[in-house]
Amino acid sequence: MKIAVPKEIKNNENRVGLVPSGVRQLVQDGHEVFVQATAGEGIGISDEMYIEAGAKITPTLEETFAAGEMIIKVKEPQPVEIALLRPHHILYTYLHLSADKDLTQGLMDSGATCIAYETIQFPDGSLPLLVPMSEVAGRMATQVGAMCLQKDKGGKGLLLGGVPGVHRAKVTVIGCGIAGTNATKMAMGLGADVTCIDLNTKRLAEMDDLFDNRITTLFSNTQNIEEAVINSDLVIGAVLVPGAKAPKLVTRDMISKMEAGSVVVDIAVDQGGCIETCKPTTHQNPTFTVDDVVHYCVANMPGAVPRTSTYALTNVTLKYARMIARNGVEKSIAADQALKLGVNIYKGDLVYEQVAQDLELPYTPLQAEKYL
Repeated sequence: MKIAVPKEIKNNENRVGLVPSGVRQLVQDGHEVFVQATAGEGIGISDEMYIEAGAKITPTLEETFAAGEMIIKVKEPQPVEIALLRPHHILYTYLHLSADKDLTQGLMDSGATCIAYETIQFPDGSLPLLVPMSEVAGRMATQVGAMCLQKDKGGKGLLLGGVPGVHRAKVTVIGCGIAGTNATKMAMGLGADVTCIDLNTKRLAEMDDLFDNRITTLFSNTQNIEEAVINSDLVIGAVLVPGAKAPKLVTRDMISKMEAGSVVVDIAVDQGGCIETCKPTTHQNPTFTVDDVVHYCVANMPGAVPRTSTYALTNVTLKYARMIARNGVEKSIAADQALKLGVNIYKGDLVYEQVAQDLELPYTPLQAEKYL
């Protein structure tokens, strides 16, 4: 198979779909790999390193897409990239379609087959290709939240862990999955007073055990969320429903009752966010203020640490890239249920039911067997 790796063009996105070790493996498997010139320069990977691994360098975005059958990316395609997709293409990347009807319609119109990293799902419900980026985003959420609390960044001027004789900052983490757990680890490590909220009582018990009863755990309901949010200096939204829009758990009214200079960070903003006042921002302009509360809502948070993120991501994406390249989409999804759940659009048909419901678009069930 011919595999193409374009340079990411989303604002301040320096990650890349494949590192040289992945290229080498795919070439060794018998495939051709085309990498757009300077695709890896943002993380210190030169074109020469890709060439040494066996890749061929393509000068432009257009030539890269034209050269490939499978397009391996990191972030959802931008309009100029959607225009380059053809019905024979397999797009393999993060998509987060539930929050973007225009993107979904554009991909459907292209006729391509689009596989979303974030909906590849094991039988136990875990999302193996989302885990490393959730770990990065969770840790970053606390890091950027602490920075935004600085007075020079618009915050109330609090040190997250305080100092002896002074109150610590209060942090509330909503959602105790991978991202929320990692946000909690960082907040605890910095000495904050942390409250964690989740619907799953078993997970709350695990969190309590993990942190030796040093955090407050609360069941997720409107009253508990409201009280925790209003009394917090930093609120981190870490709610994920696989393939679906995140529910709006923190309302505008709750935000309006927070102290001026408080901070909210919504990790789930690329799927709509769980905080009503949040809207996607970029690394170039990461924050905005609503009711004197600082909002950090960058949709590609791990892009700020692209070297760590790229290597962590390609550790888990390569397995399925090799499978698809070796067997094609149809045989691969017939043999692997987890990968089948990753197919959001098949030859222009929207085959992921939750996305269809969220966006009110036609849904076509995917039956891998009939494509063999």
